[in-house]
Amino acid sequence: MIIDEIKKQNMIALKEKNTNARTIYSILMAKYMAQTIELRAKGQEIGDNEMIKIIQKTIKELTEEADNYTKVGNTAEADNIMAQKALIESYLPQMLSEAEIRAIIETLEDKTVPSVMRHFKTNYNGKCEMKTVSDVLKNM
Repeated sequence: MIIDEIKKQNMIALKEKNTNARTIYSILMAKYMAQTIELRAKGQEIGDNEMIKIIQKTIKELTEEADNYTKVGNTAEADNIMAQKALIESYLPQMLSEAEIRAIIETLEDKTVPSVMRHFKTNYNGKCEMKTVSDVLKNM
């Protein structure tokens, strides 16, 4: 599982005294634990799909935070945040390109928006941005 690799990298960062890496790995582990508690209350288990969603949300938050630091002129902190972002991006699956999304849509019988979106959410969750799917579908 992805969380096991993150825990291992966290220990390596601890031994190397890499505070920048430790910070982001600790954040991910805390979000993972919170999600685990929330899902257990519902009688569900957490898996890699949920961890991918956590990482994607964290990347979005880091990007916004880096942009804010850049706006106020604190480029050193923005660089630290971008380094953290680069560390966790490696845990995400390869995202589908627009050409790949278009090819998948062309193979579908029902090309209505709800049907296509449901297909991608079911079969390609975490491997594509739903906004990109929507944009490709609108341009077809």
